[in-house]
Amino acid sequence: MKNQQKSISLLIPILVGIGVGILLGGLFPIVGSSLEFIGELFINGLLMLVIPLVMTSMIISISSLGDIRQIGGIGGKTIFFYTITTGIAVLIGLIMVNIIQPGVANTDAARIAQRGGQILTDVPYSIDQDIITLQGSTFQRAYDERYNVILLDQNEIHGAIKSGKQPSDNSLRISEWTNLEKDTVTPNQSGSGLKVDLAVAATVKDKDERSIFDVLKEVVVGLLPRNLFQAMVENQVLPLIIFSLLFGAILTTLGERGEGVIIMFSAINEVIMKMIHLILLAAPVGIGALIASRLGLAGGFTGFATEFSSLSKYAASVIIGLFIHGALVLPIILQVFGKRNPWHYARKTASALTTAFSTSSSSATLPLTMECAIQGNHISPRTASFVLPLGATINMDGTALYEAVGAVFIAQVYGIELGVGQMVVIFLTATLAAIGAAGIPEAGLVTMVIVLRAVNIPIEGISLILVIDWFLDRCRTTINVWGDSIVAGVIDTLERPKSHRVITKEEEEVGVVFD
Repeated sequence: MKNQQKSISLLIPILVGIGVGILLGGLFPIVGSSLEFIGELFINGLLMLVIPLVMTSMIISISSLGDIRQIGGIGGKTIFFYTITTGIAVLIGLIMVNIIQPGVANTDAARIAQRGGQILTDVPYSIDQDIITLQGSTFQRAYDERYNVILLDQNEIHGAIKSGKQPSDNSLRISEWTNLEKDTVTPNQSGSGLKVDLAVAATVKDKDERSIFDVLKEVVVGLLPRNLFQAMVENQVLPLIIFSLLFGAILTTLGERGEGVIIMFSAINEVIMKMIHLILLAAPVGIGALIASRLGLAGGFTGFATEFSSLSKYAASVIIGLFIHGALVLPIILQVFGKRNPWHYARKTASALTTAFSTSSSSATLPLTMECAIQGNHISPRTASFVLPLGATINMDGTALYEAVGAVFIAQVYGIELGVGQMVVIFLTATLAAIGAAGIPEAGLVTMVIVLRAVNIPIEGISLILVIDWFLDRCRTTINVWGDSIVAGVIDTLERPKSHRVITKEEEEVGVVFD
């Protein structure tokens, strides 16, 4: 009970830290951005404990099952609910993006802005051989890898410098909304200009050749790493879960010799949990620094407002979809299958959710997620130790929803009509690709390439959503962690023998109700 109060009382300091971080980063961007190293120290401290926590807790969880055949029961239920919740999230995302249609614009100016363009009116420009100067910026006619510059004079296009690409290629489909005459600009003219950023995100470069089958194959092959210690170094949680499952299962067959090892791992796990408690004492400062630094890097309140307004309809589609999934769908699942009060359950999980929003990492949040589940919501350690590490690896409800919305949004911006069949493909690939997304910041950007390629949408479109992705990443990570916690509550209820479904005083407080 003492540990429970300690876990719950952490919420208010974390909220205070978030508030201070917002004010610092919003009002004093330079000061906020300078605090980035403090936030990084906090994340490193959490990630440092993820691997030993996963392995020790998983070994204890499996060894406590006694009969190894019970693994199939809890494992099958867990994967079933994770798949169902992820599929529902994708469906909600597809519905919202088709209702709001954030990528549909009615005017050329709006389409230009959506595609990363900037209209510059009455700006002098000059051409000197292969060099164009526009608004103080210099662009090379055929070799520039980043910008697409179109020159206009009296609302008529005189020519285009297209980064060595033809104007009709799929990188921007400019030819859909205007006619271009290449290399016909008269030097030293004055008129209007259009600048379009065509940069492909560095996070997705060299990743565009992977298909959904490649990702799933990598996941399956990666279940058995050649070097276990390398998997630890690279923070590959899934293969460590498999190893720990096998290790714990075999321990149960060794009799007295195995019991000694189990006791040792139990002691190690207890030490890890106490180390987590120590690190969490610094959570308000670390989380505040993370918020302040990211908001500061975005340019404070002014810079963030500009970023958000430029993609407001797209951001709204994602956020509304996440809200529906997190505030309606998941609580209903918890109420119906987990027999728990969603409000009380959310209140006891709040510190993990705020940490997830601040760190944008399911893996970094895992220690606190387990703390809230076991101490706050009275999930059995056996269930929490199995369900939550697995969820931090393969259950990405928020990421899957974001990928579905992002893919359809980019298609709308490029004027690509998507039929029912293509929507089904997006549904399947977004659901499966989320399984291959590691619990690290912005992993969804890489897996989104898979979704885009599945329906032949230009991957350059990812550049259009990068400006706001840092914020949406935090929102979807919060839903990822919330989904993990919900399934843990459901599995804990389903796994309890009916003869032992006795409600304790603490469980009554969190709303556990058995039929």
